[in-house]
Amino acid sequence: MRHGSTLHSLAFSFFLCPSMKRLLVGHLLVSLPAIVICGNPNIQRRNSVTDYAPQTNVQCPDLSTSSLIRLFTPQNQTLHPDEQRYVSTRSTTVIRTAWTDWLGNGSSLGYNLTAFSGVFPNVGIAIPGGGLRAAQYGASALLALDGRNQSSKAAGTGGLLQVASYIAGLSGGSWVTGSLLFNDWPTIDDLVFGNGQSLAGWLLDLPFVNPDGDNILSDKNQAFFGSILWSIISKADQGLDTSLTDPWSRIISYHFLNQTTRQNFFTNDTGHGAGQLWSDIPQIPAYRNLLVPFPIVVANSRPVGSNLTTVLGLDSVVYAITPLEIASYDPFLSAGMNLSYAGTHLSNGRSINGSSCVTGLDQAGFIMGTSASLFNQLLDFGRNTISQFSKSDGNTLLYLLSRQLQDVRTRADDVANWPNPFQGIQSQVFQDTNATWLELIDGSSNQENIPYGPLLVKARNLDVIVTLAGSADDPLNNWPNGTSLIFTSDRQKKFLSTTHKQFPPIPATPEAFISTGVNARPTFFGCDPSSSDDSPLIIYLPNAPPITGEAPVTNTKTFQLSYSLKHTHLFFDQVYLNMISGFIPDTNNPDPNWGMCLQCAVLDRARSKMTPVISRSSLCSQCFTQYCYDPQDPPNKSQLRNRQLVFEDPDPQGISKIQAFFAINKLKLIGGLIGLLAFIGLSLIAIYIIKKAKKTKYQRLQSSGLIFEEFSDTSQSHFVMHSLDK
Repeated sequence: MRHGSTLHSLAFSFFLCPSMKRLLVGHLLVSLPAIVICGNPNIQRRNSVTDYAPQTNVQCPDLSTSSLIRLFTPQNQTLHPDEQRYVSTRSTTVIRTAWTDWLGNGSSLGYNLTAFSGVFPNVGIAIPGGGLRAAQYGASALLALDGRNQSSKAAGTGGLLQVASYIAGLSGGSWVTGSLLFNDWPTIDDLVFGNGQSLAGWLLDLPFVNPDGDNILSDKNQAFFGSILWSIISKADQGLDTSLTDPWSRIISYHFLNQTTRQNFFTNDTGHGAGQLWSDIPQIPAYRNLLVPFPIVVANSRPVGSNLTTVLGLDSVVYAITPLEIASYDPFLSAGMNLSYAGTHLSNGRSINGSSCVTGLDQAGFIMGTSASLFNQLLDFGRNTISQFSKSDGNTLLYLLSRQLQDVRTRADDVANWPNPFQGIQSQVFQDTNATWLELIDGSSNQENIPYGPLLVKARNLDVIVTLAGSADDPLNNWPNGTSLIFTSDRQKKFLSTTHKQFPPIPATPEAFISTGVNARPTFFGCDPSSSDDSPLIIYLPNAPPITGEAPVTNTKTFQLSYSLKHTHLFFDQVYLNMISGFIPDTNNPDPNWGMCLQCAVLDRARSKMTPVISRSSLCSQCFTQYCYDPQDPPNKSQLRNRQLVFEDPDPQGISKIQAFFAINKLKLIGGLIGLLAFIGLSLIAIYIIKKAKKTKYQRLQSSGLIFEEFSDTSQSHFVMHSLDK
């Protein structure tokens, strides 16, 4: 049953479920599925947008044998047993083989790989936030690190992804992580651009919040909004409080999960990602086959009751969400909750509803939306922060919120509302120990835009963290300037010395990051730690102006919510070239040794694991001289010649919107053009016939002397002239 127009008769709505009544009474255009089931709220049509609703009144597990809460201490951290098992098994099987595939026997680096006895560094990859810019930067950077890409492999960079044990995403970076997982870890090109078969791509030319253009009331936009709000209503009807993060989460799902194509975008032929759960990741074939790094998504927590609309303090709790649990290794909490039951209100580890639990809150879209829930700052109307979006996007988000407030129950509208599973836990130090809800927000809300936190946890024991820094710290030109690293280092020193590894030496200020040039070139931090220093080696790969000196297209604004296909291709080309090129001081030439230098850096910490310690090879020593940050002898940005900083729009004068319009409406336009030509042809024939008839009549009147008879009356002449004046 599909409704293509507004229903003006409300009588029909009384035969629908309550949630559907609200949508139809509200005059929203909704594409309904073939079957709408009323009654039992737990019965839902397969692949429906209403699968976004969690399941309530689910039998809780037997707490005598399976606790929902996992507790540990800052001094005695433990990982979830299944995380430990997955990472350990990959390390001794898939990853060990991947090292050989990437480095061969090590001779090109000046090593004999057999001397390392199969003991290699533990590697993590961090993908920061920054909306669609960060998502595209993370994906295009991963393309250069993926050994499945033959060009990347030939450059020496491809293969790093395969040796990574962890991948952490934050905000836009979490969209990359989730998209890879829920599409079964395809190649990056297929994931982003589609493959003409099972993958449709990210469809970034369809604007996030107005996919049919700026007219909110267009039929397609109303159908899209109706589907979004129907998902939210289904969740609210289960007794779960919602917020603006929920429609945001559903919008993210349309682009980054696996059920949406250009053809079905405005229909409910699928659930558009509804019902896909983060806790189901272990069932994904690529995960079962140990092909993927263990995934982590980061979110911050606004202290309940604070109503903060500014950045958080560094003492606010940071949560890491994995397929197994939502947990915090901060000393303020040191606990984790079984993710499958994360929608359950717990007090001291037990459901407040007896043996009744909730499942299904961990929708994949909601996890990615939580990590990117930036609305506590954007809905600060006193400072007009919503203006960071385009006028159209901002108005549409406010429109969705107003509709949501009319139709469903909400709580805090500007956060992601999670029932608090940690109520009563760590009562002396946990900020929300007395709260019944958690108010989770964007993972960068404490100024840590790079998800270093979970990768620095001592229990994970990472040796190397590869940073794909797509941040827009510089407000003028949207380039990274080291802000996130500085805040992470500061937080570790002030609050996390017991629980997290130290951060290596870095420039002390954003100005120092810029003046040394390390914000715009590959840099290794922590190359030569002291024996008492447990900091990992940070491989910093920032979004930077093209090494070739051409105008950049990758330093876009965080709140740009659509990209033409042309722009995305150019974006990928520039990032990929930078990623495989390294740099040579004072030139625009690529470094022919960069691939090997990257290999040297990733492998280096394995040397100290050997007894005796293996000496750094001559080639790797040269690489470290060129790429390592030495606080005693810092580099200078003057070494980066001919780098253009100012963004150049590849789609001037709204070409991207025109392209998107033609892509969506191609068949209609062709049909319309044919119809127009036919209409013109028929009109010309009609005009010819009319003219011929008039000529015949004129000749007849002229021959009979009646040619001026119709205008002989003065009043009639006045009427004709008055009409013409109008």
